[in-house]
Amino acid sequence: MTPSGTNRDRPPGTAPSGAAPWAAAWELLLPAASAPARARGRTLQAGLREAVRSGRLTPGTRLPSSRELAADLGVSRGLVTEAYEQLTAEGYLRSDRGAGTWVGGAARAARPRARDLAPRPVGARADFVPGTPDLSLFPRSTWAAAQRGVLAELPHRALGYPDPRGLPRLRTALAELLSRRRGVVADPERIVVVSGVAQAMALLGFVLHARGVRDVGVEDPGSPEHGALYASAGVGTAPLPLDEEGLATGPLEASGVRAVVTTPAHQFPSGIAYSARRRAELLDWARSVDGLVIEDDYDGDFRYDRAPVGALQGLDPEHVAYTGSVSKSLAPGLRLGWLLVPASLSEEVVERKRTMDLGNPVVDQALLARFMERGDYDRQLRRCQRAYRERRDALATALEEHFPGTEVSGIAAGLHVIAALPDRYGPLDHFLARTAAAGVAVRPLAHYGEAVEDGVRLVLGYAHLSPARIRDGVRLMADAVRD
Repeated sequence: MTPSGTNRDRPPGTAPSGAAPWAAAWELLLPAASAPARARGRTLQAGLREAVRSGRLTPGTRLPSSRELAADLGVSRGLVTEAYEQLTAEGYLRSDRGAGTWVGGAARAARPRARDLAPRPVGARADFVPGTPDLSLFPRSTWAAAQRGVLAELPHRALGYPDPRGLPRLRTALAELLSRRRGVVADPERIVVVSGVAQAMALLGFVLHARGVRDVGVEDPGSPEHGALYASAGVGTAPLPLDEEGLATGPLEASGVRAVVTTPAHQFPSGIAYSARRRAELLDWARSVDGLVIEDDYDGDFRYDRAPVGALQGLDPEHVAYTGSVSKSLAPGLRLGWLLVPASLSEEVVERKRTMDLGNPVVDQALLARFMERGDYDRQLRRCQRAYRERRDALATALEEHFPGTEVSGIAAGLHVIAALPDRYGPLDHFLARTAAAGVAVRPLAHYGEAVEDGVRLVLGYAHLSPARIRDGVRLMADAVRD
């Protein structure tokens, strides 16, 4: 349509020349001209809506008459009239009797933009920030084969709403795996499939809050995520100190809490394993106050110098809630984990899970069950253990070469080490400033809590780095702080 309103010189479906405000939206309406007859009305309405929403048609713009637009697009006038009436009713357009149709002012011209808020690497030349496994170890081909098998065998009825606890097939596979590898007392009826340890903690927080619990104990130093997760459920956290054997029982008893979060197989970040005596003392405390120990077994499968210590839950399943996930063994993006709860909490946890999300995706659960049943998960664990043991050894060797006298503490396990550098590399603020300027990302032990000593004590993650990158990164760090 030209500014004068004539369209006799153009064939239908061609853009008007020179009609500035209107021509800017023309391409959004062209699909209506070529759409199947039954879809033309919907296509024209969708094009007009998008033109207004995107700002191509601004408030106050006068639209062509229904006759003119129909001729321009090569569609019927009734179709255009119906589109104008529909969008006027929705508020996108306004129509003044005898004055034509105009773009209304109700819609806001803002093109939606999808932001990505996922955590990303810091972009450093060498990144020793802990917590991330090597995502390149994810078994893509085996996982894809398992997915094809699941889709071929899964009956139609299984795609309905699942048991909020999880598919019986997966809970049975998990019970076998956890009993065999971690020594837990695993009744499939008390396993709840969750979206990782984070959801397990939140579920327990909601249930404890409903029971009147207002604070839970957490290890100090410990995972910074626990406080935020329990706060989301209205539960506060009481930091409790550690000693060389694990969570100190004296401060625990004095705190008055009746629930405590622990990482006894491999404490984060100190790297220690709770002693047998401390494990027994912790369970004695739980029995004496009818309390709950929440066991986060986040990397219990990754012990490199011996078989891993069995889970605490196996000693007293009625006072320990046990949780873990595939985030370190497969990938955190799968959002698959498990929560094994005492009988006294089972019904409340399951009901909270049901109201929270109605259960985890069925296909993903069936896929993980098949992966475990066929032995693929055990093979993946062995693959990761070999890779991570090699990388831990590479880090220890590089630290000894470039920072002689460094003490690497904690058991040979997990995805990180604690490195205490000699005093000559301090003070800590100076060390961190120099390494940051050189593009080396590290986390001090002080980042994870208050109960830490002075000196340069670092929590170094290594699982996501190849041995060569580990050696290069330690060398860069040494060059940065060399006098």
